[in-house]
Amino acid sequence: MNDLRAFFDRHEGRLLHKWHHYFDIYERHFSRFRGQPVCLVEFGVSQGGSLQMWREYFGPQATLHGVDINPNCKQFEEPGVHITIGDQEDRAFLKSLARSLPPIDILIDDGGHTMKQQKHTFEELFPLVQPHGVYLVEDLHTSYWAKWGGGYRKAGTFIEYSKNFIDRINAWHSQQPDRLSPDDFTRSVRSLHYYDSVLVIEKAPMTPPTHERKGTALFPDYPHQSPRVLDRVRRKLRGK
Repeated sequence: MNDLRAFFDRHEGRLLHKWHHYFDIYERHFSRFRGQPVCLVEFGVSQGGSLQMWREYFGPQATLHGVDINPNCKQFEEPGVHITIGDQEDRAFLKSLARSLPPIDILIDDGGHTMKQQKHTFEELFPLVQPHGVYLVEDLHTSYWAKWGGGYRKAGTFIEYSKNFIDRINAWHSQQPDRLSPDDFTRSVRSLHYYDSVLVIEKAPMTPPTHERKGTALFPDYPHQSPRVLDRVRRKLRGK
């Protein structure tokens, strides 16, 4: 059992609601920040229990910024914990928030979970995440729930929107630059991690990938040949 799950199991403070499988995801992607002067931004303060969890997990050097639409959440401010009230669907609010925040090490979108909220927050705040930071969107099951604007393979859901990220991290290899070419996302994202209801984007400065071969080839390496060469081999094997 990791420390986050252990905290949850013994927690008697402010209300904290988490899917059980999230704890291993947090541990995998957040553990390297423990004990550091990390800046964490969490959309969705709710009853304040998660802020208590992050404080214990990351330690006293962490600075926590909570964002929620409910003015009652302001009461959870304390030294090292800042609360901003606003609507994460509102781009003007998000732009203002972006101007007020320091560079972000970890951003967790656990807000309202509607498609516009998730997309607008990503578009406005992702650029503020540090070059080696983490952007995590949770409760992505709402991309399949009609009341939140979701539906299976429905255009405009965050799941469908984020599928384009896969193309963008592979854009170095595109032979159709008019349709797909490297952009800021390509140059700043190392990996995408999809889990049940969660997407984790890990940032790192990226450059065009390189490769090389070493050693002596003893015979033609067919899997690395062109499709035309492979077709000739297949015809030969079939006796044609």
